[in-house]
Amino acid sequence: MTGIDAITAAATASASQVSVPSMEAGTIQTAGAQPSASFGQFVGDGVEQVNQALLASQSDLQSLALGNAQNLHQIMMRLEETRLSFELMMQVRSRVLEAYQDVMKMQI
Repeated sequence: MTGIDAITAAATASASQVSVPSMEAGTIQTAGAQPSASFGQFVGDGVEQVNQALLASQSDLQSLALGNAQNLHQIMMRLEETRLSFELMMQVRSRVLEAYQDVMKMQI
């Protein structure tokens, strides 16, 4: 699963688990939802997946340079997927930083 597929799957799973909060014994809980991973863990997992894709692409390039590549078409497709997942990660990082800066500029 590429980084893009993982992010899409996680977003779809998160959207399907939205539920109405309920008050029970003074704590807020979501009805029917299990505890999910934190945002930091979600981002860390995405970065790790992109890193694994980059490492796999690097080994593909090394095998291509050594003449051990079996299927050039597959290697080029994996390289393009890795490039796109890296660009997506950088765009998400930029948007998160912009949002953080906007929040920091707000006056209380």
